[in-house]
Amino acid sequence: MAHPLAPGATFRSLAEPNYRAYFAGALVSNAGTWMGRVAQDWLVLVELTDHSANALGITTALQFLPMLLLAPWAGVVADRFPKRRVLAVTQSLMLATSLVQGLLIILGVVQLWHVLVLAFVLGVGAAVDGPARQAFASELVGRDLLSNAIGLNAASFNGARLVGPAVAGLVIAAAGTGWVFMINAASFLAFLVALARLDARRLHTPPVARGAGAMREGIAYVRARPDLMLVIAIAFMLGTFGMNFQMTTALMATTVFHKGPQEYGVLGSVMAVGALVAALAVARRPAPRLRFILGGLAVFSVSSAAAALAPTYGWFAVALVPVGLSSMTVLPSCNALVQLSTGPQMRGRVMSLYMAIFLGGTPVGAPVIGWIGDAWGARWTILVGSIATALTAAAASVYVVRANDLTVRVGVRNPWLTVKHPPPPMPDVTR
Repeated sequence: MAHPLAPGATFRSLAEPNYRAYFAGALVSNAGTWMGRVAQDWLVLVELTDHSANALGITTALQFLPMLLLAPWAGVVADRFPKRRVLAVTQSLMLATSLVQGLLIILGVVQLWHVLVLAFVLGVGAAVDGPARQAFASELVGRDLLSNAIGLNAASFNGARLVGPAVAGLVIAAAGTGWVFMINAASFLAFLVALARLDARRLHTPPVARGAGAMREGIAYVRARPDLMLVIAIAFMLGTFGMNFQMTTALMATTVFHKGPQEYGVLGSVMAVGALVAALAVARRPAPRLRFILGGLAVFSVSSAAAALAPTYGWFAVALVPVGLSSMTVLPSCNALVQLSTGPQMRGRVMSLYMAIFLGGTPVGAPVIGWIGDAWGARWTILVGSIATALTAAAASVYVVRANDLTVRVGVRNPWLTVKHPPPPMPDVTR
């Protein structure tokens, strides 16, 4: 049996001491983040409003709006300043935000406008943190292990999701939402300690970006790359219409199945089972492939539709497993494909644009999903995403076939699907 840290193994990036410390800190912080998300949704949906999907949609939109507004600037920051220092500042800001939120609730003075303001401030920290954190993976492990590290980062995020939502539900029931935010604030300390422990001599630091045109250069770089544009477009559609489960599972649990905080928290953990399996599979692959992205998108559209139409709470929970699996097949693969296709000196700016388009669609999508929830019911909040991602998978497949001059044949017998590449050009024998 191969050693888990051997070349080609799923956990090979953990052989790097810097990444090992980073991974441990991020795992604790991610668990706190998931707890905070559950507590925020429950606070808005149940404690401060009478199950208002609109209020929850606006809160979610404000949390992700800074990503859309600040993305180009955040990418320049990630490329111009040491990413380790940037992350220390952003993590400290998000720690303070969660601490204030928790104190307001515990003191019994919290109001909805407090939650909206703090959601926006948290989004500002996350907007600057995201590009720096994503691009920092290549500095921790180098290019050869980058795809593996991205997969393990996704595994950490979803491994924490197995625990965070369920624990949050228990803490809400036992002590209230305020203490969930206090635990989340404490979890940021683990990440800050991990950053302080990194050995600067082992970091793969790229050249820094200089000059006033750095932002325009990043935008021009992406516009000139159709391959990047395709992957980013796929991420946008999935992020805007499909990945609203922070809101949609809350609506399904409370308004369709009439469940409490424990059952709502369990849904996040159940969805994380499939997501964790997929993230580890992505980490094991030597390189991301577009066909896995398109296949995962198709599976997501089918499984999310099944979740939306589930007749009982139990079947809804079961359907969330393939939803998590397919979404984490698509997203880490998109992330790795974009990073591996981008030069190190441009990586921060390109990742900021990627995240702006992926997460920046949420300020548009979340209020729309919230309105759909109030107007048509919670099930349609998921079905809209299923339809949008199915159309995206079909359109992207047609584009790939036409752009690469492929011939696709579907037959009843094996092989069911045949894809033929065009023949290579004939050599010029006239010279």
